[in-house]
Amino acid sequence: MQAVHHLHPRLMGSTRPLRVLLVGAGGSGSAVLLQLPFLEQALRAWGQPGLAVTVMDPDCVSEVNVVRQPFSHVDIGSNKAMCLVGRINMFWGFGWKAIPQAFGEGTATVPECDLLISCVDTRKARHQIAESFKKFRAPAYHLDLGNNASSGQYVLGQPRDRTIPARAQEERLPTVFERFPEIADISIGESELPSCSTVEALDRQEPFINQTLAVSSLAMLARLLRYGEISYHGGFYNAQTGRLAALNVDPVQFVRLRRAAKKPTAKGAARGRGAAV
Repeated sequence: MQAVHHLHPRLMGSTRPLRVLLVGAGGSGSAVLLQLPFLEQALRAWGQPGLAVTVMDPDCVSEVNVVRQPFSHVDIGSNKAMCLVGRINMFWGFGWKAIPQAFGEGTATVPECDLLISCVDTRKARHQIAESFKKFRAPAYHLDLGNNASSGQYVLGQPRDRTIPARAQEERLPTVFERFPEIADISIGESELPSCSTVEALDRQEPFINQTLAVSSLAMLARLLRYGEISYHGGFYNAQTGRLAALNVDPVQFVRLRRAAKKPTAKGAARGRGAAV
């Protein structure tokens, strides 16, 4: 019988909107953001409070971004988060927020949330997010999306909550940092720099990778929020093979992961932005 994960008790029966912090409004971040209004609509149709979304990104739209991201030439020079959130609020009538700065930059704390979605492309950025879980109250869930040229993955995890007894911690979903430690290992160094031309941008990342990961990850979230349980907590997509493989909930493997985390880290295969299927 397939094991399942049950919705975090903190979110069960909540009467307030789910607080979502989206870090990154680039390729994957913008794809996720444009789909969140449909999750909002679905939740309200199911009698739930909906979403309260905040987006963080310090970057401005460049000419290259117009190729793969939902921006036009009139957006060039505008902050990505401000541009997209403003557009969504105007169309849907929402009151979502945008913070035009990097995660953890310029503030002593980070916005408190129930779900943190990270769509960043550097180990440094992921490292900052991982460290924030140790300093501040961790969200109930952390969803991370990452990709390379033709493949990518999304992983839903539960950061360690210091207020929960150690025994209960064994039942939580491992985060992307526990499954693939190298993804936030700043000692390894970073991947290639962003593309400086439109052709190079498409060569380094094929179209629709971001959208596939965004829709798949939000479909998983929708099931968790509606039914209160899921049998998988992530997935891997490969555009070359067309395969989408689920990352199943496996308590036995989770125990092994946590035991391995206490030992010296071995260099694995999931380096950088994405892991191939």
